[in-house]
Amino acid sequence: MGLSLPGLLRGNSTADAISRSASFGKAKSCIIVFLSGGPPQHETFDPKPDAPVDIRGNFRPISTSVPGMHFCETLPFTAKIAHHLAVIRSMCTDIHSHSTSGACMLTGYEPATKAENVPPSPEDWPSIAAVVGTLRPSTRSPLSAVALPDEIYNNGHIVWPGQNGGFMGSKWHPTLMKCDPTQTPMRIEGMTLDEKVSAVRLEERFELLGQFDKHFSQGAQSNAVAELGEMHHKAFDLLHSETSREAFSLEKETSISRDAYGRHKFGQSLLLSRRLIESGTRLVQVNWPREGDGQAAEANPLWDTHTDHVARIRNVLCPQFDKTFASFIEDLQQRGLLQETLVVVMGEFGRTPKINPNGGRDHWGSVFSVVMAGAGIGGGQIIGSSDRLGALPETRPVHPQDLAATIFHLLGIDPAGSFLDPLNRPRLITNGGTVLHELAGA
Repeated sequence: MGLSLPGLLRGNSTADAISRSASFGKAKSCIIVFLSGGPPQHETFDPKPDAPVDIRGNFRPISTSVPGMHFCETLPFTAKIAHHLAVIRSMCTDIHSHSTSGACMLTGYEPATKAENVPPSPEDWPSIAAVVGTLRPSTRSPLSAVALPDEIYNNGHIVWPGQNGGFMGSKWHPTLMKCDPTQTPMRIEGMTLDEKVSAVRLEERFELLGQFDKHFSQGAQSNAVAELGEMHHKAFDLLHSETSREAFSLEKETSISRDAYGRHKFGQSLLLSRRLIESGTRLVQVNWPREGDGQAAEANPLWDTHTDHVARIRNVLCPQFDKTFASFIEDLQQRGLLQETLVVVMGEFGRTPKINPNGGRDHWGSVFSVVMAGAGIGGGQIIGSSDRLGALPETRPVHPQDLAATIFHLLGIDPAGSFLDPLNRPRLITNGGTVLHELAGA
């Protein structure tokens, strides 16, 4: 019937029989910035200037806007906004595989296996985005939880687990918006109305679809049929939602704003996330976009710098992230959004302390850095520390379940609460996670 959205909108339905706590969090919304591939702790937020050269690398630490706090020289713009940031330097999963360490970070639950290239399973734990989008659905937008500009996957398009509703089913899935925000006009896969279909024609099709559904449902009553009808209605609502259409209209941003974010896919994706939050979306997960198949000249997809590490960090990865992220935080602050928007920057793991013979750093889940800002978090602070080599936590180890508990807490979801799975069994929202109360105002 010309509606291609229902499969994308299943993450916006509120599950039945959910146990909720009173809303005590400060955050009205959340933006998760996921740096796929594993950013290096040494060359970003945890430089080790006193370590041997094969550990510390080629870069130096620089001062930030917070006395005594130092970042790597690759982040000069981010260093100027350090007073807005809380940096966790002792994050750890102890998993060295992209997909399964990633699933652990995205859900707060350790997967059954630590192997690489494990595809998604109906037994997976729901992602943080799925939980937030369902337990704290938007009251202003048909979009409660969104992931963009693409899902996360390894070479060969092997999709990571931990990115959807898992065992809670399709009704918990976040809305996946596959798009290229650098295009004008921007088109979202499965979410853009065909140019040949006017609004009036779409409404006529929807009415006809309703007639078919009514006739069909008389002879086939089931949960699946009811869910299909619900998804079609939500698809129609989204296409007709003025706030949603407005959020997608990046061309309405000034050239100065678009330039400040960067005219690349990552930059425009973060800009789109801000617009979605303004329109009422509860959580947006911006994934660092995969460009090409990883077999091109740079040979290092995403932040996975096994070779040519210095050049990739200096010329491609950090310049894009640094300017864009600093502009993003400043934009949120100037618009009055930072105090009510939780921002979390993370990857699936960090990089090895020692530089390998190919001039790269390999997978390292034993310690890495995560950055948080907004929603009452006290800026200009460091949580935990790594050892002198940046190899292991030295103080205050932080685990994925702790990070998940903190995110839920700040969004008004009790991390010690529970929900009922499809078999009516109570499931804990976090696996014993401890809220990071060191974050002032958390």
